[in-house]
Amino acid sequence: MDYYELNANKFCFATFDLDLTSIVKEFLKYIPAGGRVLDAGCGSGRDACTFKKLGYNVAAFDSSPAMVEIASRNLGQKVQCMSFYDIDYDCFFDGIWACASLLHVKRDDLASVLSKLKKSVILNGCIYVSFKLGDAERVDKHGRYFNDLNEEGLNIILKKTDGLISKEMWITQDARPDRNDEFWLNAILIAK
Repeated sequence: MDYYELNANKFCFATFDLDLTSIVKEFLKYIPAGGRVLDAGCGSGRDACTFKKLGYNVAAFDSSPAMVEIASRNLGQKVQCMSFYDIDYDCFFDGIWACASLLHVKRDDLASVLSKLKKSVILNGCIYVSFKLGDAERVDKHGRYFNDLNEEGLNIILKKTDGLISKEMWITQDARPDRNDEFWLNAILIAK
């Protein structure tokens, strides 16, 4: 979290205008019009702003106080400062958007965090997740922990959750122009 506290403005500036339209559309196929969406690990609030503009009832959180301040300003509403470990909702959201955020959750903790997310959505609710494509846990040059996953790795973790199944998985190229050699695993998960 130190990296995001120290670099919040720089990070938000570099990522706020990324075009994730195709991924957003894929996620929203599973959410009723005007439904309740949680942006989990919202960063700048970029995607929460998109959902709000499209008429969805949006809540958001991030674990970085600096990011929460920026996201609250961008979204025009209070964003909660909490981590994935603090989630305590019960069948409330139609969908959860966890774009490039769960990749900072340690692999040993990921099944329990996904189970918390599953408990937070309604029956047959949708959870979108994305991870840098790979199969290793690593720390980058800035000291950030990453849990890179491929389809096989995510499926192994999903088997440890209580009733969270994969509806679809696909790979995309990084949306940042200077990182077009990096790829992402995207998945739509359904709570059963």
